[in-house]
Amino acid sequence: MTQVLELQFATTDGKTTTLSIDAPKPNITVTDIQQAMTTIMAKNVFTGQSGALSAIKGARIVDRQVTEFEVVTE
Repeated sequence: MTQVLELQFATTDGKTTTLSIDAPKPNITVTDIQQAMTTIMAKNVFTGQSGALSAIKGARIVDRQVTEFEVVTE
């Protein structure tokens, strides 16, 4: 099972952007997430085509199961 923490932000252009973090620590709290998101916005390190991050919209942990197949190539 693989987990990804998705941080969702509103941008200055009124759109939503998501930052994905692989393998978040298992005991992460809402407070940890809110502090991290606030710091990310305050430092203004991520700006894209939709503008700068302007507000916190949400966060979620996504679980996914990956099954790999060994495929023989010729």
